[in-house]
Amino acid sequence: MPTMRERVAALEARRAKVQEMGGADKIAKQHERGKLSARERFALFFDEGVFFEVGAHGTQMGVASGPDGADKPPADAVVCGFGKVDGRVVCAAAYDFTVKGGSIGEVGEVKVTRMREMALKGRHPMVWFIDSAGARIEPGRGSEDEISRFAGSGHLFREEVIMSGVVPQVAAMVGPGAAGTAYIPGLSDFVPMVKNIGSMALAGPPLVKAVTGQDVEEQELGGSKVHCELSGVGDGEYPDDASCIAAVRTYLSYFPSHCEEAPPIVPCADPIERREESLLDLVPDSPRRAFDMYKVIKAVVDHGSVFDIKPRYARNLITCLARINGRSVGVVANNPMHLGGVLDIDAADKGAHFIQLCDAFNIPLVFFQDTPGFMVGTKVEHAGIIRHGAKMLHAMSAATVPKLTVVTRKAYGAGYFVMCGRAYEPDLLVAWPGAEISVMGAEGMVGIASRKLFRGEAMPAEMKQQMVEMIQGYIDVYKVAGWGLVDDVIDPRDTRKVLAWGLELAQHKKLERPWRKRGVMPV
Repeated sequence: MPTMRERVAALEARRAKVQEMGGADKIAKQHERGKLSARERFALFFDEGVFFEVGAHGTQMGVASGPDGADKPPADAVVCGFGKVDGRVVCAAAYDFTVKGGSIGEVGEVKVTRMREMALKGRHPMVWFIDSAGARIEPGRGSEDEISRFAGSGHLFREEVIMSGVVPQVAAMVGPGAAGTAYIPGLSDFVPMVKNIGSMALAGPPLVKAVTGQDVEEQELGGSKVHCELSGVGDGEYPDDASCIAAVRTYLSYFPSHCEEAPPIVPCADPIERREESLLDLVPDSPRRAFDMYKVIKAVVDHGSVFDIKPRYARNLITCLARINGRSVGVVANNPMHLGGVLDIDAADKGAHFIQLCDAFNIPLVFFQDTPGFMVGTKVEHAGIIRHGAKMLHAMSAATVPKLTVVTRKAYGAGYFVMCGRAYEPDLLVAWPGAEISVMGAEGMVGIASRKLFRGEAMPAEMKQQMVEMIQGYIDVYKVAGWGLVDDVIDPRDTRKVLAWGLELAQHKKLERPWRKRGVMPV
């Protein structure tokens, strides 16, 4: 009968074997590809690299382990555990590409299911580091039975949906994620990707070739550039694993651990009374000239620090996380440097998702408006801009977190609505001098009127100018303020102080809504 000391020594030997992952050669190949191992990722992610590993002894069992039962992949190709990130508990799973390409085995999925269960019951964020070849298929090892057992699969995605809005969910694409592993990021709140390494697709290149005959490379099919600039599934490209992992930690710092908590408040050495003189010169005198809205945001938030979400997707709308007086805020801002700040289909989707995300986790929303409204024309109508714009209207109307609006220049049409105009319950609505709020600009109104008055003929230039000036007086911000439809017209230099006061005003906000099972968002 072995003693306890002998048993513990055997336990330590088993653990040491698991720590080797796929072995030195496989780890070296991982490094050659510019990737860290799963355990190296955990070491960077958790405070001081300390975590409690769950399911370290999990491996292939039964027929899956081969005829002699000797095929026992360490940790069944996925490292699972919980530890602390900035002092708060976080649950995580990292697929280990050095072991069977990080493929999803039966026991591995049992382990990740256990992590999701711990995250949901304990109300902790759930983070995936995806570097996986997808489902594990090994002929002669019982995987043939998986074909008929597929009918009982899919719990992962349903459970992710159940967790949505309860705890933050992050899927860091630090390698490939095909087929099943592609829907993990598809359902997550935040999806950072390592540049030219992270990828995701419902079918990898071999299956695409088999089904369509198309030859395509992994990055061309679903690489970081594709998803961070074109599809919008990715939330940002990062040069390497270390910066991607740091981004996940930073992202989580803005969020509560779960939806019943308030976001963390951090000490702030940036006084709310700080006045930024540059704000007086940022907005051009000509309404046709663009300006950089990022400069406005950075001049207002704590220490000029923002965390961009989808910065290269739908660039006409900025969505970022920041802090004002130490409080987390979600910033939604039109960006006149791209498409003049007009809202198109992608911008509406981007805005709707971000508004829902912040509303789910009690993060106040701050809007900076300078938009001519929604894009018009046959191309966008045929693509369903009404439906997509309605998503943003729906998300804005449903949001109950504190909402603060600053009209910096123009706010026209439904663009004014979806950017938290008066009807959408802003807790504070202010405008800068020279701002315009209207169904459209004065020149647009004159253009419509001239077609009726002159039956398609050109309006005399002098008359056109007179009508523009006349209409301009009605959409002037002081006319709007005269009706009490904005709370104040402010000196741009006071924007930071005004927003800090607005956050304090609304911090205990309560809104009454009629009972319903759920709203129906246009999709």
